[in-house]
Amino acid sequence: MESIKIAKKLEGLNTLKIVQQKLSVRKSTAIKMLSILRKDGFVETAGGGKKPRLYKISPVRIAGKEHLGIYDIINKYSKIKLWEPYYHKVMDRKLEVEEALPMAVADGNFRLALASLGLFNFIKSWSKLAYYSKKYNVARKVGALYDVAKTIMRVKRMDKRTRNALMKSKIKSKHIVKYARTKDFNSLEKIWNVHIPFNKSDLTRYKE
Repeated sequence: MESIKIAKKLEGLNTLKIVQQKLSVRKSTAIKMLSILRKDGFVETAGGGKKPRLYKISPVRIAGKEHLGIYDIINKYSKIKLWEPYYHKVMDRKLEVEEALPMAVADGNFRLALASLGLFNFIKSWSKLAYYSKKYNVARKVGALYDVAKTIMRVKRMDKRTRNALMKSKIKSKHIVKYARTKDFNSLEKIWNVHIPFNKSDLTRYKE
């Protein structure tokens, strides 16, 4: 039986005994199957010692080959830390700040967008930022947020080529956060033709 088929059959929290029962196999076979699933990235373990060992199994790879997700990157680099409302990991590649920032903006969440301002100082490749901003259809939004970030903190200088690339990009919606708009950044809204959701008071977190 292929690993993914076994993972689908065992999806959820299991003990070794439950695995035996679900697969109708002996203990030694169940241990062997769990080992294979763990190597393939379908198993996350917890407990052990005096507590029963639990196996969290999913047909979507959840362990072994996972990399940092959006919230990991935000909490590592931004001054504003966030609670992770959902499990987000990248499985097939290492998530770079240049991709995490536009990915966060594309989520359309107010706090995530606000926290993403702190990532601009950790951009190593502006061309990569432009590439991923276009990929997630948030290029002008990212450009506008960069200018917002400059009003509250020192940020690395964006080169003109990247700025022009962001500004000339098409966009599906002007709202960074749905229905959210401020009057504090009217001039920047006109430059980028997007609606900035923050008030100046929202940015004081970066001065604390």
